[in-house]
Amino acid sequence: MIFILLFFAAIAIGWVASMVGVGGGIFMVPLLVFLGSVGTTQEAVGTSLAAIVFNSISSTIAYSRQKKIDYKFALALLPMALVGAWLGAFLTEFISSDALAIAFGVLLLYVSALMLAGKEPKELGLLLRRGLDPRGNPTPMLGALVGLVAGVAAGFFGIGGGIVMVPAMNIFLGVEIVSAVATSLFVMGPSSLIAAVTHYFQGNLHIDLAIPLALGIIIGAQLGAWSTTRVSKVFLRRLFGIVLLYSAINMIWKGVQGLVL
Repeated sequence: MIFILLFFAAIAIGWVASMVGVGGGIFMVPLLVFLGSVGTTQEAVGTSLAAIVFNSISSTIAYSRQKKIDYKFALALLPMALVGAWLGAFLTEFISSDALAIAFGVLLLYVSALMLAGKEPKELGLLLRRGLDPRGNPTPMLGALVGLVAGVAAGFFGIGGGIVMVPAMNIFLGVEIVSAVATSLFVMGPSSLIAAVTHYFQGNLHIDLAIPLALGIIIGAQLGAWSTTRVSKVFLRRLFGIVLLYSAINMIWKGVQGLVL
């Protein structure tokens, strides 16, 4: 019964996650905890990360056919995203996530408000042009910084890194929203794999739960990539803003609960 429930839930999760460029961990982690399928949040994070790897693979195949992935941008983000993913997963053994989750959630509230506005990056006036070279690509330092923060978020919170990468690319760097989504999903694959392997050796990954999640998310990712070609960019930004708002409130609530209890 759990296998079937997780499979169909993962189809829906993969659909939305692939549309907005996130891994799906913001939905899978609370789902696994709510169902009582795991003993700790760390186990939910590790299991979620394994499924995110397959979301990345499926989405990358779909978006590469549409030629939406900015590989130069991805290569600027990827190295430090890998380091950050390992670091984030490693730190879960030593750092309480409660206070950090609250701080991170508050930051996400601000970013979600920007995305919900649905405006073009140039209309928001927040472009970090000093971080771009003359061709509009991120400088190595800026790419490394975005990749590192996204990787740490992925490994520590099990959220895939897209929560950081998509708004960083779209709002602050001016990358077109669909390209930001596609590039984010491409980058998070290797970083999520490293984080998932780290969690596996820490005993935080349940293969029996990851399998139905991965199977469902592969299907959902294809549907999500297909859907991005049929909706407006404003709708896509606002949909990401809703997902971001949910993630922010969820993280703040979990952090407050952890500190109070």
